[in-house]
Amino acid sequence: MLDKRGAGVLLHISSMPSPYGVGVFDKNVREFIDTIADMGFTYWQVLPFNPLDGANSPYCSPSAFAGNYLFIDPEGLKDMGLISDDDVNQNIFTGSPYTAEYEFAAEKRLETLKKAFLNIDDELAKSIKKFELENAWLTDYSIFMAVKEAEGMKAWWEWSSEHAHYFECIKNVYSYEASAAFWKFVQYIFYKQWFELKEYANKKGVAVIGDMPIYVAMDSVDVWSNLPMFLIDEKTLKVEKVAGVPPDYFSEDGQLWGNPIYDWEAMEKDHFSWWISRLENALKIYDTVRIDHFRAFASYWAVPADSPTAKVGEWIDGPKMKLFDKVFEAFPNAPIIAEDLGVFGEDVVRLLEDTGFPGMKVVQFGFDPNSDSSHMPHNAVPNSINYVGTHDNNTLLGWLWEASEEERRFALDYSGFVGDNWGEGGYYSPSCRKIIETVWKSASNVAIIALQDMCGFGSDARMNIPGVPEKNWRFRTTMDTIRNMDKDYFKKINSLYRRMYPVFDK
Repeated sequence: MLDKRGAGVLLHISSMPSPYGVGVFDKNVREFIDTIADMGFTYWQVLPFNPLDGANSPYCSPSAFAGNYLFIDPEGLKDMGLISDDDVNQNIFTGSPYTAEYEFAAEKRLETLKKAFLNIDDELAKSIKKFELENAWLTDYSIFMAVKEAEGMKAWWEWSSEHAHYFECIKNVYSYEASAAFWKFVQYIFYKQWFELKEYANKKGVAVIGDMPIYVAMDSVDVWSNLPMFLIDEKTLKVEKVAGVPPDYFSEDGQLWGNPIYDWEAMEKDHFSWWISRLENALKIYDTVRIDHFRAFASYWAVPADSPTAKVGEWIDGPKMKLFDKVFEAFPNAPIIAEDLGVFGEDVVRLLEDTGFPGMKVVQFGFDPNSDSSHMPHNAVPNSINYVGTHDNNTLLGWLWEASEEERRFALDYSGFVGDNWGEGGYYSPSCRKIIETVWKSASNVAIIALQDMCGFGSDARMNIPGVPEKNWRFRTTMDTIRNMDKDYFKKINSLYRRMYPVFDK
């Protein structure tokens, strides 16, 4: 996998068509898989499946292992005999199908799951118990959620003293058993529905590329139950430095993420067992794992916790190959993609070479008329993943509209577009297609395009603006949009540029 020429589509579950406010693991996703498989795509990339933070971002989650219950299909619960048609109908959202309505979906899905939980039988209870025994993380997660509910959903460091300290809390584990059982049920259903969907995709010849955020949220079960593995004062529960990145392409103030930083020395003494468990889980969920902000394994930007921006900080050495030597011991041929974007130096280049992981190229970053950027398709190497744009980028058409005249002219000339009508065409935009074909021609083994760019959408369909906390992650599409894509065109370029090699051995 990743060593043959292929192509993929980037579309997260939340953006999928559904009647429930956000996308779910349902028949619409199966039709999407059918559609991209028919066009010759061999990869489908998704964003993290973890529960969301308060801004609906999947990149700062309360659990590095748990799945987002919003993606559970109510119809699937009905098929299991756990809820009624009326219960399913309570989840139907009557507003716009083009915007993810997380608040509505969260309220309705949770109500529905609590009804479903009351109807489990002995056989299902046994299956849930088996699932827990196979997934060691589930016990801590379910206790964390049960206690969080009992504490009024406050952050764990604001809990009463007997709860805030993990080893004190678990002394009374059985007092949370009833509430914790519900959260075990939720995760069982999430993974049951997902694995059925993943199996369907794999049978169609489509491999799933998943995304792993490098950091976890401060208010997470991972920090609460593994406090010695983070740079946090165990008595005061305060952090001195937090994660982020210095000023870059996306933000002149840098990006202040606020995540706690790993105590890499402590993790090394523990043989990086938390990371090994996390990767094991991810490699089970997905066929290939893209690790976000990979450069932090080489060196990471540490920002004082009281700083209002990420401008002030320092680079500190990460674990480098100490971690990945252990990873390769556990998973010798792990299919991992390194998200190596942003500001980086020779230490990141060396780590990529040492791991052998493919890095990323984004064509929008390459269109600098005054440099020979590594992101320009002619500089791509086979061991790389070439993107028309990621979830953090503007759409291709949006970028063309907002680029300077010099950048736009360079991009169009480089891609062989002739004429002045670059902004016309919609689905059939000739300027966008020239750029897409330029990416498809590159030597990179894998080329990825977001559904928005397949459809020629403008910047209003953008998924995320890094450093801007509001109104992100909202893009949704419809089945009409998916059905009306120019399938013949994408099938043609996948064939023409030899990107239809099967990813699974027959």
